[in-house]
Amino acid sequence: MRGTGALLRLVLRRDRLLMPIWILGLTLAPVGYLSSIDAAYPDAASRQHFYDLNASSATFVVRNGPLYGSSAGNLLAWQCGFVPVVAGLIALLTVVRHTRTEEEAGRRELTGATVVGRHAGLAAAVLAACGACLVFGLLAGIGIAAQGVPVAGALALGAGFALAGWVFAGVGAVAAQLTWGAGGARGIGIGALVLAFLLRAAGDSSASAGGLVWLSPIGWAHRLRPFAGEQWWVLALGVFATAALVAVAVALSARRDLGAALLPARPGRATAKASLRSPLALAWRLQRGTLLVWTVCLGLVGLLMGGVAQNVADMMRDNRAVADVFSRVGGGGAVTEAYLAGTITLFGLAAAGYAVQATLKLRAEEAAGRAEPVLATAVGRLGWALAHLTFAVVGSAVVLAVTGWATGLAYGSGFGLVPAALAQLPAVWVLAGLAVSLVGFLPRFAAGAWGLLAAFLLLSLVGSALQWNDAVLGISPFQHLPRLPGGTFSPAPALWLVLIAAIAGAGGLLALRRRDMPVG
Repeated sequence: MRGTGALLRLVLRRDRLLMPIWILGLTLAPVGYLSSIDAAYPDAASRQHFYDLNASSATFVVRNGPLYGSSAGNLLAWQCGFVPVVAGLIALLTVVRHTRTEEEAGRRELTGATVVGRHAGLAAAVLAACGACLVFGLLAGIGIAAQGVPVAGALALGAGFALAGWVFAGVGAVAAQLTWGAGGARGIGIGALVLAFLLRAAGDSSASAGGLVWLSPIGWAHRLRPFAGEQWWVLALGVFATAALVAVAVALSARRDLGAALLPARPGRATAKASLRSPLALAWRLQRGTLLVWTVCLGLVGLLMGGVAQNVADMMRDNRAVADVFSRVGGGGAVTEAYLAGTITLFGLAAAGYAVQATLKLRAEEAAGRAEPVLATAVGRLGWALAHLTFAVVGSAVVLAVTGWATGLAYGSGFGLVPAALAQLPAVWVLAGLAVSLVGFLPRFAAGAWGLLAAFLLLSLVGSALQWNDAVLGISPFQHLPRLPGGTFSPAPALWLVLIAAIAGAGGLLALRRRDMPVG
């Protein structure tokens, strides 16, 4: 473990921008939720009405978990039911980034040549991820408690967020030992996260399968029961699981060579297929897994959200304040249409996440040294970059179309919501264009594109709920899109957003063409 402290400082220095952004962004979300709950359900009667309608709704339970009571704290805990999933995702990606990605790029070999122990890099990555999750949980708990809810419940809610992050930091540590590439490690980790969510959803929605919840770290976060008789002993499960996973990761790391993996890699063909002899074909080979995962996952979420839409009108019939909130965030006057419009806006933000990831593949290939051999052939920089950007542009359209169709299928409108989903594309392309600009002009800070997405997400979720100034909300490109269904489509804002995306993308491509490659 020698040198762990130095490597931990290195990890924190490299994440000095990204880590504070996601910590503060996630902290503001539950704080904003509590403010919106107090505005929408100002008295005990309105909160009890919400509880009566949704406590036994399988669709609502699958999405956010069990609702233990009708207090403002109970509604907040239920509203934050998906936050542990997000915390777990960020934690495992952080660990993979600072372990397997470092090995894949060759930097781990350089640091390992100094006075550093074999397991110091793994320990530093896990400590950084767990420390960030702990800070997030504490800040969230303190911020919630400051608004007048019981302190014990607020701290339990924050502890649940941190618990999920800790366990999946351990999952990321194990996954990093199994595969040859960071992409495979991320796939294993995200697969484990999806399985945990499904186990939690199955256990919460069926009394006969309730035991499945205890197999899921996401379920443990809910079983802390914030604001409903806190069960602090559940935290011991998370600590034990994290320690066990890290111990397994250390044991696996000791059994393999640096840069190697425990799962065997399939030998490739001696010569490439004819279908792989173009930049676009290579980009498809590299991007297809990411596109499939985003499409399937968002499609499943669309099915859940579409099913919820069928009950929205009944839920809001007697609560004008909630209807006004949905109408402000969503589309026209009909509550169901407003709910669907707000949901599709969130899908647009999610699709922007795919577009950013697809765009940043350019930087990942450059940093890993794989772009140079390609560009040493007859392939030009613009052709290589445009091949990857094709998936950022067209792939995001595919993701939104499938998600809109799945939502409409569950709601009963078939393909009726596909145009509304595709209307989010101009804002999605703005994020892709900004990501290209960062890759071209500031390649070392290309990951800042995720920070921009987090800022726009914060404006959409928290800013709208707290009714921030329109000038502030207007920073987000999603604020200028029509709220469909129910709203009126105007082509002018969409065209302006497309123009902004094109200018940002063209500027980034020109900078990429003129600058040195690679930039470390």
